[in-house]
Amino acid sequence: MKVAILADIHANWVALKRVAADVAAWQPDRVVVAGDVINRGPRPRECLDFVQEKQHSAGWQVVRGNHEDYILEHAGSGGCPPPEIFQTSYWTYRQLNGETAGLVAMPFQVALPGPDGREVRVVHASMRHNRDGIYPHTPDDELRQQIAPPPAVLCVGHTHVPLVRQIDGTLVVNAGSVGFPFDGDHRAGYARLAWQNGRWQADIVRLEYDVDQARRDFFESGYMAGSGALASLVLLEFDQARPNLHLWARAYEAPVLAGEIDIVESVNQFLAQFNKEGEKE
Repeated sequence: MKVAILADIHANWVALKRVAADVAAWQPDRVVVAGDVINRGPRPRECLDFVQEKQHSAGWQVVRGNHEDYILEHAGSGGCPPPEIFQTSYWTYRQLNGETAGLVAMPFQVALPGPDGREVRVVHASMRHNRDGIYPHTPDDELRQQIAPPPAVLCVGHTHVPLVRQIDGTLVVNAGSVGFPFDGDHRAGYARLAWQNGRWQADIVRLEYDVDQARRDFFESGYMAGSGALASLVLLEFDQARPNLHLWARAYEAPVLAGEIDIVESVNQFLAQFNKEGEKE
């Protein structure tokens, strides 16, 4: 039995096509997408259409990530324009033209029976919540809570940092990210599970793709022009293959929402500090 796990596509159409071609060549028995098909990146409509077509034609299964939830929050508010701090996800919502039924239908988890009858489970982040990430440095005691009840294999995404880790009787696999890696490696990634010699083995696959075209998509799609001030931080994340938006949020989200600082000025301050620290290195 072979299972491919994709996660965190984040509307990177170029990376998704590259990974899907590699998956097709590997010929797995099952393909599961561990959430965050859309948002953050520039081609949400194309990526969602592609994944939904694969659901119908090839039996792909998809769980809901926190970025699908963000789009559903816009739908729940009737599509009213939100504060600028939420403009990046609102841009994605508008690209979908209100077509969110497919997002609503995505379950929290997918469970597959292994050859030994034990469960292979796929969620976006952890069993506790779809924003509760599993990292290489997560302590064992916390990890036990995140996987409970423990299956034979738990596959996740969310952190954009791949890992393969054994704890007690559970193999924990973070598939990393198709479209937005955060480990400094720009290559697209996904996970392969294979049942061999009576047990599961996992590998992380990294693939070169046309990063330059993926970057041009941010501009050609209208994302940079239509997503507000935070679009520049998202593009920085893409360029660096490192997370930065959460660092901005930690320092500036509350002051911006309180009206203590303009969002454009907050981004300028963040980028100035980022460049300053980069010069020190």
